[in-house]
Amino acid sequence: MSRPVHPIEVESYRILRERVDLRHLAPLTRAVTERVVHASADLSYVTDLVCAETALAGGLAALRSGAPVVADVAMVAAGITGRATVCPVAEAGTAALARQAGITRSAAAVRIALDRVGPGAVWVVGCAPTALTELLALDARPALVVGLPVGFVGAAESKAALRVSGLPGISNRGEKGGSAVAAAALNALLYVEGEE
Repeated sequence: MSRPVHPIEVESYRILRERVDLRHLAPLTRAVTERVVHASADLSYVTDLVCAETALAGGLAALRSGAPVVADVAMVAAGITGRATVCPVAEAGTAALARQAGITRSAAAVRIALDRVGPGAVWVVGCAPTALTELLALDARPALVVGLPVGFVGAAESKAALRVSGLPGISNRGEKGGSAVAAAALNALLYVEGEE
């Protein structure tokens, strides 16, 4: 996707690259890491992010082939630039399923979204650890999971579970994360898609 780059973003990247040299990273890993640091102004993501170039390449290929993108919450969906998302968390049926199944709305939304998109989607979780946990419990067969939920309850554990699941993913160690960084990680791949 072609996009104009604002001078503030150019300056932000100049400052970032002045503070930390990431040229040793593989191209997609570098793009994701820089975009997350840019979005958060948190240099600790340089050593905290966990992603594999092969997983990112698979996610990029899926995006290029038109794979659906699923967001756990509206804030993540709003941050994803230039790509429609599936995000049923606010739908009445999601709340009903959550009550019926005794699960969170975010977990219910994952079930509903999977029924809509099937295997091969790109999943972006930036808010709800329960969404990531639910995704890992299902046979979703994702192209890529951006698993960066935030919080003191279940966030670090859900991301650790993603890393040991064998699924292609992006995560970080610890409790931090959030909608902005999850959207930024996906946007990095979308921007690479548009540049090539």
